[in-house]
Amino acid sequence: MNIGTTEAAARWDRFADEYARNHGEMGDLHKEALLNPVLFSLIGDVSRKKLLDAGCGEGYLSRLLARQGALVTGVDYSPRMLEHAKSRTPNELVIGYHHGNLEELDFLENDQFQLVVSNMVIQDLANYEKAFQEVYRVLEKDGYFIFSILHPCFVTPNSGWVKTEEGAKLYWKTDRYFYEGAYEQRIGEEEKMILFHRTLTSYINALVQTGFLIEEVVEPKPSEEVLMKYPSFGEDLRCADFLVFKVKK
Repeated sequence: MNIGTTEAAARWDRFADEYARNHGEMGDLHKEALLNPVLFSLIGDVSRKKLLDAGCGEGYLSRLLARQGALVTGVDYSPRMLEHAKSRTPNELVIGYHHGNLEELDFLENDQFQLVVSNMVIQDLANYEKAFQEVYRVLEKDGYFIFSILHPCFVTPNSGWVKTEEGAKLYWKTDRYFYEGAYEQRIGEEEKMILFHRTLTSYINALVQTGFLIEEVVEPKPSEEVLMKYPSFGEDLRCADFLVFKVKK
């Protein structure tokens, strides 16, 4: 598909109301059960740290981090998402929300943040290399960039469960792994989102070429506590949905 970030942003803007309805104070169910535990274990203590939530959406992660004492700036390319973020942020949490594309953060100064977090955003950007460069620019020396993405090895165009006629899940299939570019994925009731697939090789090489040092990579899986609370997450022990990087400037 010959399509870019502008169209992806427009679709997320149309989807923002439904997205916000499905997010509580811990995010949606996958964020609560799989992503949040990994992100917060990698983030560590944020008290008094200047932090950028890069692609903040409706702001749940910004709020959680601000409650832990971080000095949070949130950026998102969907105006409607930012409306939800601002309306959900109580007055005692001082979070600076800005409209902007992670590929062009020219309104932010160099070496401004000690930590940048981006939760399930990079696969929504056509020019992920430029986004990495912008994050590198706004990070101070020895600052960290922690980001989660759809697992590029398993979530590919045309991936999904193969089922029996009765609907039982047999196995997860992947296809078109080496295709790099845009594809459509239905999310929610009506909207088809634009996602941008690239290989694991491309992600790692782009990080290294930008200048980042890769410190840790995690494939989130459900804990015993999560499985007790949400037994359906047992299927996430069969195939990894997400990948989380911690890299250093």
